[in-house]
Amino acid sequence: MSLNPPLRDWQGKTAWLIGASTGIGAATASALHAAGARVIVSARQAELLDKFVAAHPGSRALPLDVLDLPALHAAARELGPVDLCVYCAGYYRAMGAANFDLAEARRHLEINFNGVLHLLDAVLPQLLTAGSGHLSFISSVAGYRGLPKALAYGPSKAALSHLAEALYLDLHPRGIGVSVIHPGFVKTPMTAQNDFHMPAEISPEQAARAMLAGWAAGDFEIHFPKRFTRFMKALRQLPYRLYFPLVSKTNR
Repeated sequence: MSLNPPLRDWQGKTAWLIGASTGIGAATASALHAAGARVIVSARQAELLDKFVAAHPGSRALPLDVLDLPALHAAARELGPVDLCVYCAGYYRAMGAANFDLAEARRHLEINFNGVLHLLDAVLPQLLTAGSGHLSFISSVAGYRGLPKALAYGPSKAALSHLAEALYLDLHPRGIGVSVIHPGFVKTPMTAQNDFHMPAEISPEQAARAMLAGWAAGDFEIHFPKRFTRFMKALRQLPYRLYFPLVSKTNR
């Protein structure tokens, strides 16, 4: 059963991707452009956005910082209601209790969660008035349960996933789609800093294809690659007395 109105035909549709200068965001913007959507890409790195536009005729660059609330409001007013708005912006630094850094922890929350609140403040009134559109947020399987080295990243993504669920309950009756993306390991500048083996790692292009397939199916949760995310989902069902020893063992 589709939980959202399926998004299959992108001809004549407008997609706004925030955090689309590299990685999953850029790859998904490219895939949507190839499918026929009118694509707007936003991020702080204007030069990378300009390169995207040069390679994707008809697309548009709209540089902004997700922490700049007035800039988001101005962009939303300028664009008007869009058919799909994807929050791709993210921040990650490995952190454990031994290297806890308050400023870094706050930065995770600012970009991975508060930036979404800024976006909602800017676009929700338009979506509610239109009674249509779709909001999609890139979270992570790191938000499923507590993980080593994710003392700041995991909680920020868990909060985002929870927010998406609450939003769905509010917006679905009003005809507005909501989806949350839970990727496993994707080869991006963000994951390049990891010093451990990343099982089932996929490319940003593979991630983008999975996202478009999920939107086409009307899914609420889009997770990939399945061979990894299904294992992570299974871990969610374990009691703590089994979960903690298992995860501690795999982290050695």
